[in-house]
Amino acid sequence: MQTPIRIDSRFPAMGTTIFTVMSRLAAECGAVNLSQGFPDFQAEPALFDAMHRHMLAGRNQYAPMAGMPELRQAIVDKVASLYGARFDIESEVTVTAGATQAIFTAIAAFVRPGDEVIVFEPVYDSYVPAIETVGGRAVYAQLRFPDYAPDWEQVQSLITARTRMIIVNSPHNPTGSLITAVDLEKLAKLVRGTDIVILSDEVYEHILFDGEAHASLSGHAELAARSIVVSSFGKTYHITGWKIGYVVGPAELMAEFRKVHQFNVFTVHAPSQLALAEYMQDASRHLGLAAFYQEKRDFFRRLMASTPFELLPCRGTYFQLARYGHLSDKTDRQFAEWLTREVGVAVIPISVFYADGRDDRVVRFCFAKQEATLQAAAERLRKAL
Repeated sequence: MQTPIRIDSRFPAMGTTIFTVMSRLAAECGAVNLSQGFPDFQAEPALFDAMHRHMLAGRNQYAPMAGMPELRQAIVDKVASLYGARFDIESEVTVTAGATQAIFTAIAAFVRPGDEVIVFEPVYDSYVPAIETVGGRAVYAQLRFPDYAPDWEQVQSLITARTRMIIVNSPHNPTGSLITAVDLEKLAKLVRGTDIVILSDEVYEHILFDGEAHASLSGHAELAARSIVVSSFGKTYHITGWKIGYVVGPAELMAEFRKVHQFNVFTVHAPSQLALAEYMQDASRHLGLAAFYQEKRDFFRRLMASTPFELLPCRGTYFQLARYGHLSDKTDRQFAEWLTREVGVAVIPISVFYADGRDDRVVRFCFAKQEATLQAAAERLRKAL
């Protein structure tokens, strides 16, 4: 056998994403998987029926690069209804192969070698690899523990002549915290008069609790003029495996975004787009999502009350953070692996979202599951802890 070629890895320290690692471990151990963020229930049959109908009707060839016009129109109408901003269907909305692709493409479009991108820790794990892939450098601002609120004075101190982008994420993964209208005003003040682009990850925009309103950058005129805003049909309609998302933003930014998009994806599955455009006509399907998931959050928190975990506030997303430091002196990664192997419940350790591995003894549960799944997990936790 020939000697393998030598590869000088561009990312020698980069491993496999924690979500893959924990889901694989859960499968190996027969654990209840509350780690990776995906539902274990189906979308409504009407969505699948619509896609099947469009496939049978022959709508199976390439969609336009920016997305099917029917879906772009539905997106424009939804954003206008929710946030009062009407984007141009031709030049200001693009359908993407999921939110991760959208985020990578936006970073690739605007960040040059040597540019700095401010991110907030704990930071979702796809941002920094994308920044480093294009030669940028991540600069870390801290969300204050335990409420995970941004410190805008710290952000101001991190802005330099090299700052090209700031990435915000609300509702926030992994913490479930929110950016408020007051936060948007503070952010606007910081970037006023600069050429900084804002990338806003809003994939959980419809999952906020206790009457909270989503503070979208699309709805803030000053910030919208310099922002690419990302959302996801996977999170909204329980179809994470479809990998379809979208971005909206001003024409000048979108033109640059599409220069990259056309060559790293080009286009997205056509009949799925048509089905989504049809499905979106009933606004209750996204407007009812907050109540749907609040019921699951409250159900899970009631179950967890009989365990010794200390639950942190959950204002949005379908993730619940919990402290365990009074139960174990294990690191959060060790604790997550122990829970998976010995207790049979898979979770995500929060330290993996920090560049320095900061460990506050906190793990993340996903409650986007059927009640029976959540009950099974809670019963295992009660018996073991």
